[in-house]
Amino acid sequence: MIESLSSIEQLKQQAKRLRQAFDEKGQSLGHSAALEMIARQHGFRDWNTLHARLGNRPAGCPVAVGDRVEGAYLGQPFKGRVMSVQILGTPNRFRVTIEFDEAVDVVTWDSFSAFRKRVTSVIDGDGVSPQKLSSSQPHMVLLL
Repeated sequence: MIESLSSIEQLKQQAKRLRQAFDEKGQSLGHSAALEMIARQHGFRDWNTLHARLGNRPAGCPVAVGDRVEGAYLGQPFKGRVMSVQILGTPNRFRVTIEFDEAVDVVTWDSFSAFRKRVTSVIDGDGVSPQKLSSSQPHMVLLL
């Protein structure tokens, strides 16, 4: 499953509300301390790491470099990590490279195999590739 994060502005608003809650209780919390707390709540070491992670996510793309993902490639289930993301000139299209945890056999014939450990595919904002197999099944489907 892909981790869903807010935008930088939404996270800053969370930090602001956290500071206000502390102020209402008569406790002081600085802005940077609030940002650090928000980052840790989202599972990051610090605010800089969280900010860099969100900054690497192209607008509208459902995944970012480093995300753990799962889905199907050429009809075969996989789990892996996003290695690269590129915005394409076509609206709402992204080229993603995924390294699978375990190689996937992309051939369905019994007498032949072709294993892939790393693949590149074009996806849309829903994590589905516009290219389809002859069975009308998308080349890649990410479970979001």
